[in-house]
Amino acid sequence: MANAKPFVVVVGIDFSETGDVALTRAFERASDESEGELHVVNVARAYGPMVHLEIGGEIETLSMEEASRKLKEFVETRLASFVRDREKEKLPVFARAVTHLRLDAPAEEIAQLASDLEADLVIVGTHGRRGMRRLLLGSVAEGVVRLAPCPVLVVRPRAEEGAVPAIEPPCPECVKVRTESKGDQLWCARHSEHHARPHTYHYVHRNIAARESMPMLSPMKR
Repeated sequence: MANAKPFVVVVGIDFSETGDVALTRAFERASDESEGELHVVNVARAYGPMVHLEIGGEIETLSMEEASRKLKEFVETRLASFVRDREKEKLPVFARAVTHLRLDAPAEEIAQLASDLEADLVIVGTHGRRGMRRLLLGSVAEGVVRLAPCPVLVVRPRAEEGAVPAIEPPCPECVKVRTESKGDQLWCARHSEHHARPHTYHYVHRNIAARESMPMLSPMKR
């Protein structure tokens, strides 16, 4: 359709591995749309008339023009690699990319840019380090999720072995109990004490008291 609104993706990057993951995902997501448009934003720290830009673990003090050029070159390099890979696989690439340099408050600036551009999606990265009680607690990602006027996709690098607590597979006995009871019971004897609390199944036609971990809505066959 002529003059159709592009699908606008805003991605926040910080020249880190996590930022690279977010940027690659943003390339992919914008390319999924016939009129994808990508806006890449880095939020630097102001230092008088200069800015502090952290690149590869080192802090560089640059003018706004120099920092903007660094950001543009960084994105262009990664975009060129992405385009080469897509061309090999004969896959489409999004239509347009723009870089933005903002100052001081990352979450607020990323969310504000998304609002200014009427973005359809924001993508940000998070580390998800071992020992964090909440994955996003106190992070830029948490702030963007809270402030952004559109959906937010939070990504992180693939975890190395032992980097995050392992999630256990489902208990085979619990699976067996659910199957044999057709879902009327959720937990095996070993796990029932941990999970079971007084709740009520909420059915469309009638209520049945049960001791399970959560209420649920489900139609009953007559």
